Amino acid sequence: MKKYLVEFIGTFFLVLTIVTVVNGMAAGNFLAPLAIGSALMVMVYAGGHISGAHYNPAVTLGVLMRGKVAGSDVPGYMVAQVLGGILAAVLGAAVLGKGTVLGGGDMPANVPAAFVAELLGTFALVWVVLQTATTKSTAGNSYYGLAIGFTVLAMAYALGGFGTGGCFNPAVAIGAAFNGLAGWGTAILALAANFVGGALAALAFNATYTRLGGDD
Repeated sequence: MKKYLVEFIGTFFLVLTIVTVVNGMAAGNFLAPLAIGSALMVMVYAGGHISGAHYNPAVTLGVLMRGKVAGSDVPGYMVAQVLGGILAAVLGAAVLGKGTVLGGGDMPANVPAAFVAELLGTFALVWVVLQTATTKSTAGNSYYGLAIGFTVLAMAYALGGFGTGGCFNPAVAIGAAFNGLAGWGTAILALAANFVGGALAALAFNATYTRLGGDD
């Protein structure tokens, strides 16, 4: 239960940062990804020693395929992540005035480009998580949170302008729909791309990672 609570809290603050910062930014202000990447970074450092600090169902899928989370824990992780995202989105809109509950929105103008952008951003994120936070050869490093947070920062700048805003996380996609930052069509597109990207990253990791003596 402690792991699920940590996943809920971390995802809550990640999504809360997204909805308050994105809804509060003036047009032309490009600093939102910096706040979002920073929020993820600090939450990863805060919860990594307890739950692994996934805060993202696509990351949980990748870590499952890597063999570093028990299958019995996966439903609890994903439910906690999604509930944290929904609560943050609704609270942000209804209490803090940042968003409109279930406000909705249009599908991206270029659906294939949006799908590919979400897939690639999620692939990069899950790839970095697996490489920096799940191997004995990088165990105990002090940079894993920074690497993960900066991956989201970089991918948001690089791939966030293709119609979905750069979710790279099914919990964020669902939260965006509840907050009115995205329509449900956009959220479902992002969610599908996120899971595909996470699975592909895990497959690429398993195909390329060179295990050291005693490493798994």
